[in-house]
Amino acid sequence: MFPEYRDLISKLKTTDHHFSRLFDQHNAVDQKVKNMEARIETGTHEDIETLKKEKLQLKDQIYAILKKAASSA
Repeated sequence: MFPEYRDLISKLKTTDHHFSRLFDQHNAVDQKVKNMEARIETGTHEDIETLKKEKLQLKDQIYAILKKAASSA
């Protein structure tokens, strides 16, 4: 996710608690979606779609923080 911000992501994960929490939450939701799609975890199509929307909202929040941090650096 966002390879052009790889260094900034590493920095923010250690210096910005909110960013770190969002990043970890995004990864957890992403893994849950993958597990449901692979039938490792149970979930309906609606459950998966709801999680995908949550994941996208988290990604948007992460991107906004990255853009702001990159412009102020």
